[in-house]
Amino acid sequence: MGDVKLTVLSEMQVGEAGILESLDLPANVQNHLMHMGFVPETRVVALHRAPAGDPTVYAVDGLEIALRKETTRHIHIRKAPECNDAEIPEQKTVSRKVRS
Repeated sequence: MGDVKLTVLSEMQVGEAGILESLDLPANVQNHLMHMGFVPETRVVALHRAPAGDPTVYAVDGLEIALRKETTRHIHIRKAPECNDAEIPEQKTVSRKVRS
């Protein structure tokens, strides 16, 4: 078996997919992300990036989660095969009622 090249989530380009290997974050942040689906062996797809480059929205376990680079540079992944459009969730518009 060949060596598996690890990288960090912040290095992924939009449209790329990776398999989560580990999180090197404080316990409270790590636990929070794990509850949202960031667990080892989970597929993560970079969906889109803010115009200024940060944060980036990732698809993981059926959710879309925006994370800042300062967090994603501590999440280790291995590259996964390119995703196809069927794997990228459709964007949903969320409306909220605001009380005045």
